[in-house]
Amino acid sequence: MNQQAVYPRQPLQHHLYSAPLPHVSNLAPHQRTIQSFFIPDNLREQLTQRNEAQLMTTPARDLGLPMEVHVYHSLYPLDTHGEKSSSFYGHPSSVYKATCSVDGRTYALVRIEGFRLVNELAMQVVEAWRRIRHCNIVSIREAFTTRAFGDSSLVFAYDYHPCSTTLYSTYFTAQGQAALYNSQLQQSNGGNPRLIPETTIWSYVTQLASALKAVHGSGLAARVIDPKKILITGKNRIRLSGASILDVLQYDGVLNVARQQQEDLLSFGKLVIALACNSLQSFTDIAQSFEHIARFYSPDLKNLILYLLSKPLPTKNIDEVIVTIGPRILHEINCSQFYNDELESELSRELENGRLVRLMAKMGFINERPEFDMDPGWSETGDRYLIKLFRDYVFHQVDENGRPVIDMVHVLTCLNKLDAGVEEKIMLMSRDEQSCLIVSYKEIKNCIASAFNDLTSGRK
Repeated sequence: MNQQAVYPRQPLQHHLYSAPLPHVSNLAPHQRTIQSFFIPDNLREQLTQRNEAQLMTTPARDLGLPMEVHVYHSLYPLDTHGEKSSSFYGHPSSVYKATCSVDGRTYALVRIEGFRLVNELAMQVVEAWRRIRHCNIVSIREAFTTRAFGDSSLVFAYDYHPCSTTLYSTYFTAQGQAALYNSQLQQSNGGNPRLIPETTIWSYVTQLASALKAVHGSGLAARVIDPKKILITGKNRIRLSGASILDVLQYDGVLNVARQQQEDLLSFGKLVIALACNSLQSFTDIAQSFEHIARFYSPDLKNLILYLLSKPLPTKNIDEVIVTIGPRILHEINCSQFYNDELESELSRELENGRLVRLMAKMGFINERPEFDMDPGWSETGDRYLIKLFRDYVFHQVDENGRPVIDMVHVLTCLNKLDAGVEEKIMLMSRDEQSCLIVSYKEIKNCIASAFNDLTSGRK
């Protein structure tokens, strides 16, 4: 006899939740869709993906990685398709996610392979970068040398931002440009679907200017204003990554910070013009690029790029850039505040999401208790018996064929009515079907409160 295997149902994955159907938008003011009781699908999906990425792991022996590097374990490669980057001036590098055994948090480890540190003073630069805490810079925690990989490697430990992508993969690859095109078509804003919206570019400009202000103000230079080194960690949220790596790799004891800061501004301008033209080759033909920008973008953006690409001067600095983009900064602050309001609104809806768990916990303390106050039948008598019948009414219902009814809607509805203490009456029946009681949710709630108070009153 063939028997079909029975497996417990698991919660749906984030990509299987469906949006509300079109016709449910025509609801009366007093009606609500089921989606309105939970956080938005896109936010839930984003948080679920981040949590999944942070917990993802594979045994180190299967990946050919060491079990432990310094104080980090559970290494997992973050390089796309196992490809290694060699953008740090010819030094091959790899990126891993790892868990710190000191604080239990997850960090990103950037490994520079085959690098032998000659001057220990280079590590002092890392200490200077550690003091910088900025919302648009991936913070560095420490740097160390190790032979755990079988060679002499230099490792930088940074904060880990799961599910982050680079500006390069988002806008300057075929896959990224196709996603941009589809996104712009769905928004139907009337603009060119192959171009990055100007509001998005100004958002990036504002964030990068803020990051450079913090870096230059600390007497350092970023040196990583590159699409492959700028991470997108959220909706239009970017962060500079790889801070301090070039300072250590190219340390010679002589720091020309002023020149490097001017190079930051030049790289800043090249990045903005590349975003506006949606091409990394836009800098090779300046005239055509500016013609394109003048056609599709505002004069303010063109003037900013002209300033950033101008010749280095003592008066050319990040402070002048911030003055130039002042009105755009106000717009960015306005958008950030609106987004914070939206997140706080969603958070407030989850403020008391544990109240049903508290109800079930109280019922669990009361039901089937073997003995209390020298009374073996305490849980089966008085108000406690009523609570037991209600538990059966909520969780132990069966259909006409005797099969268990697994109906989460019924469970949530009953528990919410119990939590509210409504006057609605229900019929509770004993298991032998010899007696039945008609009571209200309010009465059951009072019974639970009374029984739980007896348990917590300290009587023996």
